[in-house]
Amino acid sequence: MKVKPLGDRILIKIQEGESKTAGGIIIPQTAQEKTQNGVVIAVGTDKDVIKVKEGDKVMYDKYAGAQIKIDGVDHLIVKFADVLAVIE
Repeated sequence: MKVKPLGDRILIKIQEGESKTAGGIIIPQTAQEKTQNGVVIAVGTDKDVIKVKEGDKVMYDKYAGAQIKIDGVDHLIVKFADVLAVIE
């Protein structure tokens, strides 16, 4: 399935959280906290407002957007205003 965001929205592939601690203890999925980082997969049609590009790693607001599954992988559609930072 192909999804193209509209306006000032961005499609982000959610990064998986760490499943092990630094000491090697495995954290069950039910106890893992959701990450707020992801990779920009597609940007909307309002290119003048959006200051990120495909492939950028970004940090987004914890309660932002609509979560969807594309080919079994978690993605998020957020407004550009909900992107907090670009991670370099």
